[in-house]
Amino acid sequence: MASKLDQLREMTTVVADTGDIKAVAKIKPVDCTTNPSIVLKALSTDMFDEQFADAIKWGKAQSGDKDEVVAAVASRLAIDVGEALVKLVPGRVSTEVDADLSFNTEGSIAKAREIIAAYEERGIGKDRILIKLASTWEGIRACEVLQKEGIDCNLTLLFSKCQAIACADAGAFLISPFVGRILDWYKKATGEDYTAETDPGVLSVRSIYNYYKANGISTVVMGASFRNTGEIEGLAGCDRLTISPNLLEELANDEGKLERKLAPETFEAEPKVEMDEQTFRWMMNEDAMATEKLAEGIRNFAADLGKLRTKVAKELDA
Repeated sequence: MASKLDQLREMTTVVADTGDIKAVAKIKPVDCTTNPSIVLKALSTDMFDEQFADAIKWGKAQSGDKDEVVAAVASRLAIDVGEALVKLVPGRVSTEVDADLSFNTEGSIAKAREIIAAYEERGIGKDRILIKLASTWEGIRACEVLQKEGIDCNLTLLFSKCQAIACADAGAFLISPFVGRILDWYKKATGEDYTAETDPGVLSVRSIYNYYKANGISTVVMGASFRNTGEIEGLAGCDRLTISPNLLEELANDEGKLERKLAPETFEAEPKVEMDEQTFRWMMNEDAMATEKLAEGIRNFAADLGKLRTKVAKELDA
């Protein structure tokens, strides 16, 4: 029998959640997703020594405010990682807007345009890139503007249905509802263990998927942040799933039967929800898990971006 990974590929677009060049070359996913943590990890390997040296050399030739130069070099390095991944996949690579812009709509728009321009300078069109934005109200508003400009967005750090509804209303190309981090919160809060069928992260993505299909919403649902293969199997059939290399390998080595759990033609009727800023903020306020995990995710990504900038600053001063 075909492996579970091969079976999954028959019903879901498989995306690699990594900046590991060797893993991507081996796995051969359709797309790749990155974030500040993944970029930092990739740049800590010898695979990007040459690009790092070139970026530092470029930075030392720049004039102006030191913090701005440091930020520009860090952005250049993120594009270096993205460019390497673009060469390995036939589809798209997601590159994230700086986490410290998560509550700055205009800043996020400007940064997204800058990222697209940087890729275009390297001969990589915007049709190969997804701009990742945090699913804050401000990030969603930035997405709305960018989508109208033809810049497709991936809304990340998504933990609640109200975020998913607001993203769809903004015309987002794709959302990345998190699974494992939701499970983490509930396990800590309740002390309980969960199966794939009771996993609150799996159930959250299933609910979002049903809402989208029931209301004819074209925004792509891409489950993300998995803790185990059971969560992935629980979402077999989802539009896309972005999966870490270790879990992809587990699926590749498992030849059991994979049952389809989601299909676009099988949904329960569900009324469309009118979402405005007040409703969004209230629903987020009422969802302790979503509020806490969104804030935590932004802090963690900002911290890793800060580590990269600190590393760059030290090299520029050397």
